[in-house]
Amino acid sequence: MTEPLLSPSFLATLDRLTLVSRRARVGKFKGERRSPRRGGSVEFADFREYAPGDDFRRIDWNAYARLERLFLRLFVEEEDATVHVIVDASQSMDWGQPSKWAYAQRVAAALGYVALIGMDRLIGAAITDALPSPRRRGVGGEVALFPPHRGRQQALTWFSWLSGLRLGGQSSPLTALAYYAANVRRAGPLIIIGDLMDDGWREGIQRLAGRHYEITLLHLLAPQEIDPELDGDLKLVDSETEAAVEITADFDLLSRYRTRVQTWQSEWQQFCAARAINYAPIATSLPFEELVMSFLRTRGILR
Repeated sequence: MTEPLLSPSFLATLDRLTLVSRRARVGKFKGERRSPRRGGSVEFADFREYAPGDDFRRIDWNAYARLERLFLRLFVEEEDATVHVIVDASQSMDWGQPSKWAYAQRVAAALGYVALIGMDRLIGAAITDALPSPRRRGVGGEVALFPPHRGRQQALTWFSWLSGLRLGGQSSPLTALAYYAANVRRAGPLIIIGDLMDDGWREGIQRLAGRHYEITLLHLLAPQEIDPELDGDLKLVDSETEAAVEITADFDLLSRYRTRVQTWQSEWQQFCAARAINYAPIATSLPFEELVMSFLRTRGILR
């Protein structure tokens, strides 16, 4: 029997959280976010002068008694946002202790669940060559799509979709993200979860940045990738291309490797800062509950 991505007790904990959206947006349905429109909730927002055709029930008669002019009371209207969750399902994610892929699935499950219980519209995507249906194909890469869903009752559908994903080989994040940017245009919070091992990630994210999403980039690495414990003569094989390289793992090589990893993450940090993207490097050794309940809240992704 397959273990669920999230335990019932942890789901109850997630019920107290919401996804942070930095911009007020006008949605299609009633939800739990502040909208730029004025509507009929119970939270007062502002006054404006009465105009012919306005609802008499919203006239503030106390203001009329003081000023002898008609004003309407306006209230905050709460509406839904569109939340996008994109996971990297390339072969390089199937590595590490703990596994990057298992970790990414759980992170995506938690974030999608929080969106659904908040009555936001959830759209998901996976970058992989091994596609379930529905799918979209592009030259050099593919993206599996989870069509828009809304409401707590859709959580099991989301979990099932994530569990059914299969890791692909050498997928193309540039092709997949370019497709997504061109065809899934409803702006809103967009969260990418991946190891960023392909050169196409940078240009692909650049395409998304041009579409006014609120992008968060969760950069997952296994602890063995950050600080490898290797020694002696070794043959390393790329899990996606099967290209091999022989190395001698000594102190000098490992020191230069660790410096390069830090530089790589710093380059991503600078790239994201220049585009108002929330960049969060994460080691899968970080306990999952701590990631969700502390780290993602500190980073302004959940509250």
